[in-house]
Amino acid sequence: MTGWTPDGDRPDVSRFVLIAAPHTTNWDFIYLIVFAAYYELQVSWMGKASLFRGPFGPVMRALGGIPVQRHKRENLVVSMARAFDDRPVLGLVVPAEGTRAHVDYWKSGFYHIARTANVPIIMSYLDYTKKTGGFGPAFFPSGDLGRDMDSVRKFYEGRQGKYPAHFGRIRLREEDELVDADGNLSATGSPPSQR
Repeated sequence: MTGWTPDGDRPDVSRFVLIAAPHTTNWDFIYLIVFAAYYELQVSWMGKASLFRGPFGPVMRALGGIPVQRHKRENLVVSMARAFDDRPVLGLVVPAEGTRAHVDYWKSGFYHIARTANVPIIMSYLDYTKKTGGFGPAFFPSGDLGRDMDSVRKFYEGRQGKYPAHFGRIRLREEDELVDADGNLSATGSPPSQR
């Protein structure tokens, strides 16, 4: 009815972290839920705890919401990774941009949650120019942050959100922090102190 077309195969894993990008409008969430239903995927998403209070709390949970305390960021990676321990099926959606506005860096939580939980990352997308949406292949983060992110950049190349100017570059701040002032690699892609 909306003119959108599904693209790609259904992910063949039952537990994964799902990157949702580009994220430039509230409509992205609605389309994601519709595409997940089309592919018969049950997805969950993190939302600020205040969304789950009052009469909308049960609705948010029914839609797959998992409440998080944003001011306790140091525990977010660990607590989300633990969510996989008790669930044989969990597709955790993480909007890597963290906002609908333009940002210079993606948030690295999706990467560190997947590594800590030992689950693969799947990239999902909505391309408003072609009105297509779907899922890419699953991959386990290797710990080589630059190489893994190069794969992510390649997947999203040419895919546009509803407001292309709001879609920032696909780069983690940690990628720049791994290179010292002389241009040498200074560390591996291990998680920072849960920032």
